[in-house]
Amino acid sequence: MTEVAFHFNAPDRLGYACRLVRKAVGAGAKVVVTGEQHWLSQLDVALWTFAPLEFLPHSHDASPAVTTASPVVLAQSPRISPHQQVLVNLGGPVPEGFERFERLIEVVTQDEDDRQGARRRWKHYADRGYSITRHDLGTREAG
Repeated sequence: MTEVAFHFNAPDRLGYACRLVRKAVGAGAKVVVTGEQHWLSQLDVALWTFAPLEFLPHSHDASPAVTTASPVVLAQSPRISPHQQVLVNLGGPVPEGFERFERLIEVVTQDEDDRQGARRRWKHYADRGYSITRHDLGTREAG
């Protein structure tokens, strides 16, 4: 069963997603990031520029061969992705096909609309028996 984790109070959705993806890829994981198209387009740019001395290889709207070879895939529909290890959701609805991934990480900002959407997704997973882990990023930064 998919491990579900919510990372709440992310001060910067894209910056946090970049660090999260870098950590997962550094640990050898294949990652799919899903969300609304405007977030994926911005993340595509951010993955090229977030750290001056490193680049995270990724694909966005690429051919199937490139997508399969990329450790990070940016996709509005994770159902068609070749990877099944880690799925990062940048918000919006419950990701289609999330249950085929080993891990799902929900990135939630401090924005009230984002938090309301996260509550609905939490309820969706909980109602289906998924165990959920909560990480409060605000507490980490305060401490």
